[in-house]
Amino acid sequence: MDTASMQLAATSGLASLVLFGIAVALLALLAGGFWMNSRIKYREPPRPRPEEQPKLPPEGPVREIRENRESQEVPVTPKGGRPLTPYELSNMDSRPSASKERPRWSRGSSGSFGGGGLGAH
Repeated sequence: MDTASMQLAATSGLASLVLFGIAVALLALLAGGFWMNSRIKYREPPRPRPEEQPKLPPEGPVREIRENRESQEVPVTPKGGRPLTPYELSNMDSRPSASKERPRWSRGSSGSFGGGGLGAH
């Protein structure tokens, strides 16, 4: 054998050894991933049994309620007083509105972006 073919055989043997090492490392990473996943699943609580599943209320399924809501007014700042910051305002509750008419921005539009209307004219 001449020296050129010996060098080629040595480099191809080294390349195959490197590829084999990479393959073993990838298999070790995959096996480690499965092992970690099984440990995490083992620590999770068990799935609920059929008798632990949510049940319908005795009066049946809950239906949608449509109503207009009105928010509370923001307190008026007294003359010369300091305005309230958002942190000083309470949780602004809402109450049912006496009006049954739905507010509209323009005729035939719900007012939402992409609501299918023609837009403001």
